Amino acid sequence: MSTIPGYTLGTASVSRSPITLVDFDQMKASTLFGEDDVKYLRLSHDVVKDSIEEILDVWYGFVGSQPHLLASFTGKADGKPLGEYLGGVRKRFGQWILDTARAEYDQKWLDYQHEIGLRHHRAKKNKTDGAPSTDIVPFRNLFALIFPVTFTLRPFLARKGHSSEDVDKMHAAWVKSCLLQLTLWSYPYVREGDF
Repeated sequence: MSTIPGYTLGTASVSRSPITLVDFDQMKASTLFGEDDVKYLRLSHDVVKDSIEEILDVWYGFVGSQPHLLASFTGKADGKPLGEYLGGVRKRFGQWILDTARAEYDQKWLDYQHEIGLRHHRAKKNKTDGAPSTDIVPFRNLFALIFPVTFTLRPFLARKGHSSEDVDKMHAAWVKSCLLQLTLWSYPYVREGDF
């Protein structure tokens, strides 16, 4: 069991994803995500694992500098940032980096992606941490973060002396993976029957 509060990948508390592994294979095909991408995500694991806190500092610095993004982590009553909530999310975000780099696309992973989507949506937002925060992460903010997250990750991928070609392939795999994951997370936001 994980020591990260609220990290429930592979536990009975996570419901089955309404997206099947066959659906996910089709999504991968739509992004040209293949075995090479799995290989390069896994290559990135040893690169990013030593820089998790630095990566999170960059990402949190960006979110914190944008009031409309920070609003999803503020108190509903006073609009002030909730430090404990931000800290809990940060631990899970660090684990998400490692999970993304492991590229283990099994049913447990797929189910947990649905759980992550629910936790951004009003269906489950704030429940994991018991936070008195806003009711939803607006979808426009969630999906748009693919660019700053993947763009700012690239310099970290170049840190361990890999060839520029390998860095490019790791980066492309991360972009595709983030597109796939955010698409999975969008399920609760999409009108029933339209996903």
